[in-house]
Amino acid sequence: MQEIWQKLKTGLKDYLTASGFGEVVLGLSGGLDSALVAVLAADVLGGAKVRAVMMRTRYTSELSLQIARRIAAFNGLDYQELEIEPQVERGAAFLEAAWQEKAKPIVLENLQARIRGQILMAYANQYNRLLLACGNKSEIMTGYCTLYGDTCGGLAPIGGLYKSKIFELARWRNTVSPALPEEVIARAPSAELSDGQKDEDSLPPYAVLDQILTLLVDDGLSENEIIGRGYDARTVAKVISLNRRSAFKRLQLPPVLAV
Repeated sequence: MQEIWQKLKTGLKDYLTASGFGEVVLGLSGGLDSALVAVLAADVLGGAKVRAVMMRTRYTSELSLQIARRIAAFNGLDYQELEIEPQVERGAAFLEAAWQEKAKPIVLENLQARIRGQILMAYANQYNRLLLACGNKSEIMTGYCTLYGDTCGGLAPIGGLYKSKIFELARWRNTVSPALPEEVIARAPSAELSDGQKDEDSLPPYAVLDQILTLLVDDGLSENEIIGRGYDARTVAKVISLNRRSAFKRLQLPPVLAV
């Protein structure tokens, strides 16, 4: 884990230097991915040069707010909270008036992510900071992300790491110094875009998903070969379908750091 962390730090520092940025901005959601990216950026730049923006809606839990505040305090981040529910409501009302019909749930979920992306890009422009996208490899390889939303940014620092590795890396980083509340590592991952939403409502458990993705993406095994390794055929077919159907998203995502 130490070697991976050092590679991420070196990669982020070199990318910022080459791009001419001395400060960064990111959305701090109360989830593990954005938390780890924030800690990484603080380790590289110092917390004062990391603007972390928590953009809450009706679906943002109190736990997420508490976690974001504690991460900011642990790492000395330049932290701010914004209430974006009014923008979401206005956006939804505008679309429904234009269409003369009710928006689908996926439209309303993605609208939230895209409003957040729009705000963060505005911060990047206003303060000349590089926007960091916080997605991981599991999300990228299954398309579990919103184009022009959480994928906005000039770099995705942890986009080369599967979610399972993110958990390991977070636990290791806390052995160096307190940087992440235990709750952000232990809680069930959720985008908090609708009531009770959990990542595993849409994806297989990460422990299984990441193993299948490793065989598919990294090792180049076929569907039958992966099933032959003992994985459930329906789960394998679902993962392959998600991967293939989201190829168009990967063509439009920010670069990731090589690890």
